Amino acid sequence: MVFSRKRSAPPAPAVVAPQPPSRARAAWSDGLGLFAIRAVQIIAIVILGAGLVWGLRSLTLVVIPLILALIFAAAFEPLMRWMRARIPAVLATVLLLLAIVLVVGGLGWAIVAQVSNQAADLYASAQQGVQQVIEWVNTLPFAPSQEQINEWIVALQEFVTSAQFGSSVGSGAVAGFGAVANFVAGFVLMVVVLFFFLKDGPEIWAFLLRPFEGEWYGRMRRIGSKSIDTLGAYVRGTAAVAAVDAIGIGIGLFVLQVPLALPLTLVVFLLAFIPIVGATAAGILAALVGLVDGGLWTAVIIVIIVVAVNQLEGNFLQPVLMGRALKLHSLVVLVALTIGTVLSGILGAILAVPIAAVAWGVVQVWDGPDLPARWARRKPRH
Repeated sequence: MVFSRKRSAPPAPAVVAPQPPSRARAAWSDGLGLFAIRAVQIIAIVILGAGLVWGLRSLTLVVIPLILALIFAAAFEPLMRWMRARIPAVLATVLLLLAIVLVVGGLGWAIVAQVSNQAADLYASAQQGVQQVIEWVNTLPFAPSQEQINEWIVALQEFVTSAQFGSSVGSGAVAGFGAVANFVAGFVLMVVVLFFFLKDGPEIWAFLLRPFEGEWYGRMRRIGSKSIDTLGAYVRGTAAVAAVDAIGIGIGLFVLQVPLALPLTLVVFLLAFIPIVGATAAGILAALVGLVDGGLWTAVIIVIIVVAVNQLEGNFLQPVLMGRALKLHSLVVLVALTIGTVLSGILGAILAVPIAAVAWGVVQVWDGPDLPARWARRKPRH
């Protein structure tokens, strides 16, 4: 007889009661704890950003030439691509680099020579115009006191001086020699870097993409292409708009026979690279000079010309030459200008807006060629 042995069921697992979280862990789990975690993360990001800005400002002699070389390379990239298809890359790079140096250097020399030779007359005319405006303001019932006006003038002079020359400018020959040496070193570095950007730009970017794989590799390729396209389109469009502004306002100044019309036209061209603020400042300067020489009606006509040119620029030239995709909101432009001016003066104000345009372009291709980052996508309307 065979007896079958009945297998016994396995014992049921013991139920372990969950351990209550510790007091420290519970403190970080509630609403206030999550808020504290986010606050610490934000503080860490701010410290990292401040350290990055400090490092960039400490290496201005290297950073500024690199940025300028990248801007010139992006602006002339279509021409460089066209030349590469017809002549050897080295020859195309040398020819284009010589053309850039000659044209930009010659234009810069002409502007500096004209403005510097008549800077004293410009300043004197502007000062007289300001005094006439102040005398007119004093006739108003709500006119500020003379002490307030003097404080405003001193504050404006200090801001312009700091924005143009920085806080490290000295009054001696050593400071002047150091400034010239830094400019020459930065210019030479920019030319050398620009040569390699023009000649080997795609190869350099391909080398920088080696650490990335998969999704991030495609994302970085999109970021590189979008950045160059955005920067080049912005610089070319802004240069065209600045030329039109200078020509339009310059013709008006010459017709009105305003003295110092040529240096004023060149100042308009330079300041037009600073959106919103630059055109306004150039118009105010031209109106003040016209007020001193031709009286009130000459200044009024100059203001009308400046306003008309600015309206033409904002409503027609910028959408056509730069595209609406590159048009940033005015608040974004003003914030970028303020940050750039505080960090690097006039040069920072010129570079702030194209850098902001590139940053927004990167956001637009973050998740795909036509797919912005998740937080920047338009929400569907129900």
